Amino acid sequence: MKKLLSLILLLFIVAGCEPSEEPVVPLQPAQDCDEATLEGGWVCVWADEFNGETIDETKWNFEVNGYGGGNNELQYYTRENAEIVDGKLVITAKKESYLGKDYTSSRLTTKYKGDFTYGRFIIRAKLPSGAGTWPAIWMMPTMSLYGGWPKSGEIDIMEHVGRDPDNVFSTIHTEKFNHNLGTQIGYDITIPTAETEFHEYEIIWNPGEILTFVDGVQFATFRYTAAFNQDVLYHAAFPFDQDFFFILNLAIGGGLGGAVDDSIFPQAFEIDYVRVYKYDYQSIDQEVPSKVEDLQIAQLKNTIFWDPSKDDYGVEKYAIYVDDELYDFANLNQYTFDRLEEGKTYQIKVQAIDFVGNVSEISQILSFTYL
Repeated sequence: MKKLLSLILLLFIVAGCEPSEEPVVPLQPAQDCDEATLEGGWVCVWADEFNGETIDETKWNFEVNGYGGGNNELQYYTRENAEIVDGKLVITAKKESYLGKDYTSSRLTTKYKGDFTYGRFIIRAKLPSGAGTWPAIWMMPTMSLYGGWPKSGEIDIMEHVGRDPDNVFSTIHTEKFNHNLGTQIGYDITIPTAETEFHEYEIIWNPGEILTFVDGVQFATFRYTAAFNQDVLYHAAFPFDQDFFFILNLAIGGGLGGAVDDSIFPQAFEIDYVRVYKYDYQSIDQEVPSKVEDLQIAQLKNTIFWDPSKDDYGVEKYAIYVDDELYDFANLNQYTFDRLEEGKTYQIKVQAIDFVGNVSEISQILSFTYL
């Protein structure tokens, strides 16, 4: 019986390496996106061009509170400080007393209305000016699969502070890399016209990597490297394999915003559009992922890692085999076992699977003893 199961598994692996013969169904673009496709196989799946008369609450939530955003910010967020003006979302910060705060502003999110894993995210915006302003375009996890902040991650696509007018920043925060520990990973780029002209702020987010751009120029690379993170579960270093939602806000003061110049108000954060693109995998993916190589035992107990497989449009997941039986799947190139027999040695193999179901050759065997 065991030989029969092994033969069936082998046939499954061989058959799985063949490209699918099912009809290709192209990804359909969102009807309200002004640029439906981009070169390279990108299709717009969600967008707000802010062409209506009011903010579309099927896409956006208003956060209404004065708790300071967790950063000792000075504003009270209201609904009234955001509006559509001439085809743009305008968030205005004002100097006014409101429910115990000296400033008002707005913060909008797409939680449960626009939640995404992987893709290309483009936001065209013009930033406010003056000491104390702190506009941000960022993303937070919808379900926080790995626990509260920072365990489930934060993606700061763009942050800017008025006291440093020519620079914009892009940063990630995770359990291992965050500003509370002083280990956050961030980059900045000089944009002298950030406060006077519109620019496109963009990330391309693929499994294991996030790339940040301004006006098509890449200036930040965040990438998971298993060999450098052997001491922690992969998601402690790179939890970006789950749904995230957008946040657009204009904060005042706080830990990053700093001292406020009251003479600058009112100040506006203007957003021309928000667009989300996905690869049309079914139409463009032509290659089978490369064979998984170099399986190793990690420093972390009962954990293995390997070199990431290569594919023309990325690997979605890895199949983990224990003694020739499918055991589980991994989203990135590290895996921690948790339900094997203590002291027993197992034969481990790994196989890469891309976003259309093409599979790689199966890896060589790693002999692994569960502790």
